[in-house]
Amino acid sequence: MDTTRKPDWLRARLPSGPAYTAVRGLVDHHKLHTVCQSAQCPNLGECWSRGTATLMILGNICTRSCNFCAIQTGRPTELDLGEPARVAEAVATMGLRHCVITSVARDELADGGAAVWAATIRAIRHRNPATAIEVLVPDFKGKTANVDTVLDARPDIFNHNVETVERLQRPVRVQARYDRSRSVLRHAQSRGFTVKTGIMLGLGEREEEIEQTLRDIADDGVSILTIGQYLQPTPQHLPIDRWVTPAEFKRWKEFGLSIGLGVVESGPLVRSSYHADEQSQKYTGVEHLNTQNALAGA
Repeated sequence: MDTTRKPDWLRARLPSGPAYTAVRGLVDHHKLHTVCQSAQCPNLGECWSRGTATLMILGNICTRSCNFCAIQTGRPTELDLGEPARVAEAVATMGLRHCVITSVARDELADGGAAVWAATIRAIRHRNPATAIEVLVPDFKGKTANVDTVLDARPDIFNHNVETVERLQRPVRVQARYDRSRSVLRHAQSRGFTVKTGIMLGLGEREEEIEQTLRDIADDGVSILTIGQYLQPTPQHLPIDRWVTPAEFKRWKEFGLSIGLGVVESGPLVRSSYHADEQSQKYTGVEHLNTQNALAGA
């Protein structure tokens, strides 16, 4: 398979329009980071043009060195305690009924950044009481106390991505572990939270491994699963093994639903936060769909 050229089904919308410009200005004005930019998300143009963005807290330098991810790796130099209030204000300005917050890994901090996570959730809730809050968190090295710090702030959706099949964890995620990620998901589920995770295809996984991963996720009580195509961000990152066809993505969606997963979003451009309000609608309600673009007239 020729992986040097993207197939037609992976063409994404280019950034444009007043709403896109307004989101960019909002992010710059509040001195915020977005995973849309840092992870080179192919859906940035569409989402920002809808007046939405996935905000990334705890800086833009990650202590992990995952071989699939475009986010800068190094030793973070900042811990911005004013960030939660600015994130909450940005969510209000965008008029989001469902917001998604993520972060880099901050393994150099004793709590992995959990306290800032909790402060951010509470700040958003205080400023935007009607907004559903979805969090996409790191594994906090599996430390349950730090996971509980985040859960005690009561997010509506708790997401942590396993990213790939068990065999490929070390080459893909380096400092993460399949069993540890699963334990984080099980813990959140055991506390009554709606739990979400995601995987990428196109890294060299085998069909039987994908099936087993979906069965593991279902066994862990996960409610929402996203499945998308891995895209190589730079020549230094892992190469693409194959382009997964829309038909195969559809097949995995049907399989996931058949084994008990509540929602499966599966497609070439699917990402954790892509149309996350729609992914979560079954659990948060239609009132949390981002149907109105507060920045449309910007």
